[in-house]
Amino acid sequence: MTMHHCPYCGTDVRENESYCIKCGKKLPKDMFERLESKSKFNKYWYLPIAVFAVMMLTIGIYYIFQQHQTTEAKDLYKKAEESAVEENYQKASKHLSSALDIKSSFSEAGTLMSFVQTAIDIEDKQVGQAEQHLEKQEFQKALSIINDAENRLTNYIGEAVNPLINKLTDKRSAIKLEQLRYSLEQEPGINDLKTLLWEADAIQTDEASEVAGNIRSQIVDYTFSQASEQLNEKQFSDALLLVEDGLKYAPESEKLQSLKTTIEKEKAAFETAQQQRIEQAINSAEEERKLNENDAIELVNANVERNDQGEVVVKGKVKSVATIPINSVLIEYNLMNGDETLLSNEVYVYPDTLIPDDTGEFEFTHFDIDQKEEDINIKVDRIRWYTDQQG
Repeated sequence: MTMHHCPYCGTDVRENESYCIKCGKKLPKDMFERLESKSKFNKYWYLPIAVFAVMMLTIGIYYIFQQHQTTEAKDLYKKAEESAVEENYQKASKHLSSALDIKSSFSEAGTLMSFVQTAIDIEDKQVGQAEQHLEKQEFQKALSIINDAENRLTNYIGEAVNPLINKLTDKRSAIKLEQLRYSLEQEPGINDLKTLLWEADAIQTDEASEVAGNIRSQIVDYTFSQASEQLNEKQFSDALLLVEDGLKYAPESEKLQSLKTTIEKEKAAFETAQQQRIEQAINSAEEERKLNENDAIELVNANVERNDQGEVVVKGKVKSVATIPINSVLIEYNLMNGDETLLSNEVYVYPDTLIPDDTGEFEFTHFDIDQKEEDINIKVDRIRWYTDQQG
């Protein structure tokens, strides 16, 4: 039996009682009906609970679905990145399109897609345009296109970008090299050669290094010839300036370094009555030949040829048959066309000092002779030198 309470004093009352046994007040006739209705459980509470459970289940399923979509999109992004590194931009674009279809808010995929589309445009259009300008020898236009393509990549970083940047760098080097070769074909002067040398050194390729070596050789030959002429005229300061300037462009040239040493020695000797020693050396040349069985210097060979630029080049070799070291060996020669003397010249042997049985070489480039080399012969008139015993 269910026990209820008096609504006035709270005393327990039974269903068959009409008055409260404590306070004596009459109990309401419908009290028991109302109390029973309150004690019944409201079945409508099940509805919000069920709705909440369904919502939580839906959210869970959606979360799992989203996680799956994210994982799939990331896998496609990784494949796209690998394809981009391999410069397979079309394949990368397909992977990224699929990733963005799955997850449109995938910002990294969007950024990579932007780069891939730019890379495709650069390879399909700009690189081709640069090649067309290069074929027409429109070097500045070709370089401008390559520079513009590189500027389009400044906002992108990462491993996928590096191969394309390297390709553009190589393309720029190739264009500059072709521009350099074209300039050399125009027979540039010495000042232009110096500028072209800096440009060649700035191109970091083996082919450019070879071209730079050729330019250096031209600068050395020109400098040696001009400085030797100044030296022969006793213009020591001018000769040194020429050689020092040439050494800026060819610091490892043994030919110029030896000439510089010769000029400095000649200058020092001139300042201390070197001219008198030269005259003494000339006067005692015959006597010195008698003291040395085969003379102090033996001419091994002397030839005339033309270099790649068409200038006449005199080359030769001498050997010391003296018994003591000799230095400042000077070769005096005439260039002959039959019996006709075209010109006379002097050139110093390098290295400056020759020890017994040592050999030295001499070389001089003439820039103002038009005859073919087969019509030109060299006649060595005199060889002069100094020894440490003289003076």
